[in-house]
Amino acid sequence: MDQASQLPGTKRIRARSQTIAGIGLFAALAIVLNFTHIQVPAPYAQFLIYEFWEIPTVVCLLIFGLFAALTASLINTIVLLLVNPGATSFGPIYNFIAVAVSLVAIVLANKLCTEANFAFSAQVLIATGLAIVVRSAVMTVVNYALLPFPPPLGIPIPEKVVVPLLPLIAFFNATLVLYTVPIGYTAARAATSRVHFALAYPLQRMNAKN
Repeated sequence: MDQASQLPGTKRIRARSQTIAGIGLFAALAIVLNFTHIQVPAPYAQFLIYEFWEIPTVVCLLIFGLFAALTASLINTIVLLLVNPGATSFGPIYNFIAVAVSLVAIVLANKLCTEANFAFSAQVLIATGLAIVVRSAVMTVVNYALLPFPPPLGIPIPEKVVVPLLPLIAFFNATLVLYTVPIGYTAARAATSRVHFALAYPLQRMNAKN
């Protein structure tokens, strides 16, 4: 749930305003990271690019909730489609799907960890692991189903060409999550330790039960 839905009256209005401001802030951060071209091509497949713009969406998720994070990611996707779609017109759409399923996986992991009172380190580990599994599985299906289609959904290549690419793309998604989620958790923890703020998805204490 988002913060605004958890509070009555004036506090709910204030929380909604904070959420809107948070969406704008983290969408802007994602867009800036995209346009500064801070990226590293994967050495095993040059068409796959490691980037850092997903980190703000993870921070937005933990602070403001799933709706806010998805909205920030959607704004980033729309801007990319209109201004800088990259090498392929469908790239931002695939990215949005990948981010969305990753965020949902993090939410599920966070709820599990909160109920079990796991430590922060375990929370990060479980969220990262679940996001890797869910994102890699979903994007393998998406790529297999859509890549053979003509633009804007894919590129007209035969199935026999797509299939060998799927393990590489799955590995890419897994390794991208491997740094995106831990950095996002760490950044959210650092930010909220300095500003007293009710998180949408609480971060466990360092000395919580393992």
